[in-house]
Amino acid sequence: MHLFFTSLFPFTLLMASHLVSATVSKSFKECSQFFYMQTPPAGIRGTSLKWICQKYADKLRYATLYDSSRHLPLYSAYVFKKSDGKRRMDTPWMYEPQLLSNDESSNMKALPLSEKTPPLIEDSQVVLEDYTDAVGYRRGPLNPDLHQAEPDDKSSTYTLTNVVPLITDFLETSWNPYLDIVRRRLNNFCHGKSFVVTGVTVSGAAIQRNNRDRLIIPKHLWLAYCCPQFDRNSPYEVRFMFPSYGGYALNEQAGFSVVEVPLKTLETFLRSQTDIDSDMAIFYKGCVAENPLKKRRDLTDVLV
Repeated sequence: MHLFFTSLFPFTLLMASHLVSATVSKSFKECSQFFYMQTPPAGIRGTSLKWICQKYADKLRYATLYDSSRHLPLYSAYVFKKSDGKRRMDTPWMYEPQLLSNDESSNMKALPLSEKTPPLIEDSQVVLEDYTDAVGYRRGPLNPDLHQAEPDDKSSTYTLTNVVPLITDFLETSWNPYLDIVRRRLNNFCHGKSFVVTGVTVSGAAIQRNNRDRLIIPKHLWLAYCCPQFDRNSPYEVRFMFPSYGGYALNEQAGFSVVEVPLKTLETFLRSQTDIDSDMAIFYKGCVAENPLKKRRDLTDVLV
């Protein structure tokens, strides 16, 4: 099934492209710090996977598992930073030359395409032109800028290897409000690092350009967080949502709200979807809560 659509608003291109770079390899070894216990999710399959350590201003910012044959990020993993929820409005969209070839520059470059752009770049990833006929859809980031605190961390999320086509009504009325709920919850009740993974399940629908499938439309969007150190005196209505919790929703018109569920329930749901193995696991050992009393006792034993 193919869907056809028209234009999205252009995004302002103001920043220099030399600030951004990424590392593409066959593992997340260089950016394992973005995963709980340095362990990426298991059991997520794709047809041509690329492991991208997203780098901005000479600093690694987050990790993305990218299916280059479908031009689709399967998930992005990041460390949540306490945030005021504000968005950046002055960052250009970027593309990743290394997805074309390992011989290409490691620096991401600003879109739109130019005469200097490698001619086969569109074979490996999405470009802005692919969204020209995507009426009713918007670029939805997996790692959203409102979950980051520093300006550079926010800017690093504006790469097309981190976004998927989401129905505008769903993004505005369901997903963005859910992201803000998670932001406020982690801001208020997570005392240590929060590890977040946001991903998609795959549908059979696509947006075409020049009679070619260019944008695979996600069937579901999902998110899970892991906060091993949290406020054990938090209100009852959120206490059971730690150390881990998650949510998922259909990428459909308004009315398909996000369903919040325990981590195990989310993993069970995802295992029923295409391209997810039966041993799928988002966090190592399901995200284990740290015992602050035990840590204090251990510290006392060392000092005695």
